[in-house]
Amino acid sequence: MNRSTHILLIEDDASIAGSLADVLRNDGYEVTILDRGDEGLKRAQQDSFDVVITDLRLPGLSGLDLVRELHAAKPRIPIVLITAHGTTETAIGATRVGAYEYLLKPFEMPELLDIVDKAVSSNRLMSDPVSIGVLQASGEAIIGNSRAMQDVYKEIGRVADKPVTVLIRGETGTGKELVARAIYQHSNRADSPFVAINCAAIPETLLESDLFGHERGAFTGAETKRIGRFEQAHGGTIFLDEIGDMSLNTQAKLLRVLQEKQIERLGGTETIPIDVRLLAATHQDLEKGIEEKRFREDLFYRLSVVVITLPALRDRTEDIPTLINYFLNKYGSELGVQEPSISAEALEFLQRQKWPGNVRELENTVRNALLIARGYTISADDLRKVIKTSQPPSRGRSQSVSDYVAEILEDARRGKIQRAYGNLIQTVEQELFAQAIHLAHGNQAKAARWLGVSRITMREKLTLYGLHPSQEGTEN
Repeated sequence: MNRSTHILLIEDDASIAGSLADVLRNDGYEVTILDRGDEGLKRAQQDSFDVVITDLRLPGLSGLDLVRELHAAKPRIPIVLITAHGTTETAIGATRVGAYEYLLKPFEMPELLDIVDKAVSSNRLMSDPVSIGVLQASGEAIIGNSRAMQDVYKEIGRVADKPVTVLIRGETGTGKELVARAIYQHSNRADSPFVAINCAAIPETLLESDLFGHERGAFTGAETKRIGRFEQAHGGTIFLDEIGDMSLNTQAKLLRVLQEKQIERLGGTETIPIDVRLLAATHQDLEKGIEEKRFREDLFYRLSVVVITLPALRDRTEDIPTLINYFLNKYGSELGVQEPSISAEALEFLQRQKWPGNVRELENTVRNALLIARGYTISADDLRKVIKTSQPPSRGRSQSVSDYVAEILEDARRGKIQRAYGNLIQTVEQELFAQAIHLAHGNQAKAARWLGVSRITMREKLTLYGLHPSQEGTEN
């Protein structure tokens, strides 16, 4: 079992420190509290923390000096600075010397938890190793011994230390983010920030502000000045996932940043120099996008200085047994299944599938089959059930759920089962809690918060369904 997420909170007001620590602990974090800046710096340098939260005004050493010195010593630790109204410029200055994010008082506790969640994810992206071709890796790994994957490994090694833009291409689920992290971790910027943005997950109206920052009053709701991800990544690497979903307007501004190596915040006139290496990824056909005037040709050539193309899983089926073995070991440990195994018939069944969702789909299938098998050898029937109940939505509703309901009701009509309602609820509930705890990396309090249930209910359901989550150190 990996260690829990540990936060260092440096705050000299005992009442505020206690309130913040209670909120963080209730969300599943381990919290250490110190009330002096100099002591906080010493402790952070000596011990291992996932996130540091510090007030600006502290005895012994100011929060600004703490950020500067700690970032110089341990650049991968996200530092969140808390400061009062009227000190936005100081907060911006702290970000320029290494703060991950800042919070202006007064703030809402959900805002704090959201920032801490993002900081923890950022720490994992930077710190958790991505092994290449190592089956027994302790963290995440890019798996496969096929010739196509050997070519990918060679490309990662060839470009990792080169100051060039890399475009990572491949279908959904082929592992593009893992490749980006591997390039970063093997580069000469590995001790500098790694900032990842999914362009498809952020509304177009907010993406520009997220990337380049904004000045106060730049748009409705812009009550304070904010720095963008490019400034946050200064000196390091920025990864733009699903760049094919970026609007033409934002593409034009990104092209200017790449050409001039400087940015302007939204609503501002100040030019800010930046030193950032750009990695980008897409599953889309950008050449077709150029023909259809959805993607800029000049940006395409700027991005594709080096192109790494990940093969689809159906084009490297010889890697499937190795991948299955890796996922059995990974999720067997997570789910408390000792010596997980799969039948020869089931293995052959998996190798015959087309895998439109690629490695990610295979991974989810193996994990869900382990849940169904409940410690026994995974059978072909287990896999057929998993695949049948995980088809994509159709016409706005989940066809897989509709089919499963019809199957349950037909079995009930024929007298094959006695509890149609109970069987359906149990299956859906088991999958819901399994996916939630997996997404929360074993953090029961966080998963419970997402589901809107109590932590007692969360624990009861995990026990009921035989789930044994750990605090994972990886982001999948």
